[in-house]
Amino acid sequence: MDRSTALVKCLVWDLDNTLWQGTLLEDGGGALRDDVLRTVTALDERGVLQAVASRNDHDHAWARLEALGVAEYFVVPRIGWGPKSAAVREIADELGFALGTIAFVDDQPAERAEVAHHLPEVRCFTHDDVPGLLDLPDFTPDAVTEDSRRRRAMYQAGRRRTRAKEEFAGADRDFLRSLEMRMGIRRAGPEDLTRVAELTLRTSQMNATGIHYPDAVLRELLDDPAHEVLVATMDDRFGAHGAIGVLLVEKHDRVWRLKLLATSCRVVAFGAGAVILTWLADQAYRAGVHLAADFRRTGRNRVMEVAYRFSGYTDDPCPCLDGIAADDAPDAPGDGQRLHLLPAPQPPPATMALYAPELMTVAVR
Repeated sequence: MDRSTALVKCLVWDLDNTLWQGTLLEDGGGALRDDVLRTVTALDERGVLQAVASRNDHDHAWARLEALGVAEYFVVPRIGWGPKSAAVREIADELGFALGTIAFVDDQPAERAEVAHHLPEVRCFTHDDVPGLLDLPDFTPDAVTEDSRRRRAMYQAGRRRTRAKEEFAGADRDFLRSLEMRMGIRRAGPEDLTRVAELTLRTSQMNATGIHYPDAVLRELLDDPAHEVLVATMDDRFGAHGAIGVLLVEKHDRVWRLKLLATSCRVVAFGAGAVILTWLADQAYRAGVHLAADFRRTGRNRVMEVAYRFSGYTDDPCPCLDGIAADDAPDAPGDGQRLHLLPAPQPPPATMALYAPELMTVAVR
């Protein structure tokens, strides 16, 4: 698969003469074409979210989607009379996706042109392209994981969390405790590698280096006793978040090098990244080693640098960093930083239960 083509994370559908045949306000809207239904269900299986941007009466259009049995597939409907570009931008903002990961399909050339003019990063397709979308690399992940298949359900659970937060009258920390969150950190096995590779590919804002580690590279590191490949998962009373984080740690005698930390944007508001960094610092303190973290600015991951700085990482030099290879990651651009932390003992998380291994017993370089 040509991964120079960025995966589409959300496809935004027009309705009239695109998703269904005919025009809702003129003839009530017709049936779905077979190729449309096949595309909708297959994209859902692949983990591509889907939304609606349509010039229609919202209640009337949503009732038609329900009657056709497909309303559940569309996580963010924007149905009204405003510009389609504004609707697409709102959808991207609500999902937290970069515009370059959004695609738009509409039968009207003027609508596609309006979106393309205002949002040039968005990939636009005509209704005639629908039968071939599933064959494009834009919509074809390297592998389909269990998290992919559950992505829509996880997003919908997230909407329920959001509503619960809006209705909660107490402090933010009390709300987080009310979620009954549980995080698990464990050593990845061969069965996890596809999910881990997918996470490094899909995550841009919360990837500390912007580097994608493919399955084959991760498999080699899994067999290296001086490396830890760790996967983090989360769930709460609303359901599972799935795999939300990956850590790649290279162990040296005096320092552990955090070569990669990537976490899902879905769990930023729950402090997941801070919990992971705090746990790792505590593990390093117990082992009597320092921590070094690789970081590369990508234009979208500023929040990761803030997370490292907030956790105490600095640019201060330390002899423990001598001898660590400069760049041995796949496609590393060579313009990164190496941050340093002198660990201290850390308390357990205040807002979630954490289940994680001890890292002190693994071989070092």
